[in-house]
Amino acid sequence: MTTEQTIVPCLWFDDQAEAAATFYTSLFPDSGIAETTRYSRAAAEMSGRPEGAVMTVGFRLAGRSFVGLNGGPLFRFTPAISLFVSCADVEEARGLFERLAEGGTALMPFQEYPFSAGYGWVADRFGLTWQVNGTPREQAIAPSLLFTGAQCGRAEEAMQAYTSLFPDSAVQTIDRYGSDAAPDREGTVRQAVFTLAGQEFRAMDSALAHDFTFNEALSLQVLCDSQDEVDRYWTQLGEAGDLEAQRCGWLKDRFGLSWQVVPRALPRLLKDEDAGKVDRVTGAMLQMRKLEIAALEQAYTGGQS
Repeated sequence: MTTEQTIVPCLWFDDQAEAAATFYTSLFPDSGIAETTRYSRAAAEMSGRPEGAVMTVGFRLAGRSFVGLNGGPLFRFTPAISLFVSCADVEEARGLFERLAEGGTALMPFQEYPFSAGYGWVADRFGLTWQVNGTPREQAIAPSLLFTGAQCGRAEEAMQAYTSLFPDSAVQTIDRYGSDAAPDREGTVRQAVFTLAGQEFRAMDSALAHDFTFNEALSLQVLCDSQDEVDRYWTQLGEAGDLEAQRCGWLKDRFGLSWQVVPRALPRLLKDEDAGKVDRVTGAMLQMRKLEIAALEQAYTGGQS
């Protein structure tokens, strides 16, 4: 069953959001396409996308909400954030891995490993990476964060920081590297599971020589009910982060992870059939760093009370 989520993964595509959503929803039960938004005149002028083209596609996978964004070629997915899928058994996992690998690239072949009877890591045809495991969990799909390069060794610090911000959050399990795991430092995180706002996430450290880290291709939307919530999450997540990345509700935290702090009212304003209202809201949003609900509502009404 789909439940209202506080944190929704947002996937950045180069004009492939609709195709990706169609493909992904064909793979999982309790899945489907939700609403779409389109580029208004103001958004099109700012982004270089065609006016009226699909901007976002909401979709559901195994009861979890996601958003696909047609943002152009600026950002590409990396294995720094993958989607970890816990299947009912090894055979189901093998079948899912094979579907995801069609037109994609296997990063770790699906086979038995010391930690799993059936596991594989794959980049699909759109570049999004998935870890597929043959052991079931209550939440079938969970974002998995891989801390590499300058962020390696900070997975536990990040988990503690994130779980302190959101209600119904905790670090569930941590499997640590031992003394024989060089180049990874003993005691750092081999694999961990934590929850934020009741949703499962995973985290790992890796000291191997990777040429990737977090970027905006996969961000986490925090949906807020009030301006107080927007203010609090914006301040707490943005503390010691990259000030240059703070625009239109987007920010990067001190670990390099991208977030969007979004009022739940915003999608309603952007889906209005009145193109003028949508254009005014978009224009107002494009001038903001942190999103201000009152100013967005004022733009929607054209300044009328």
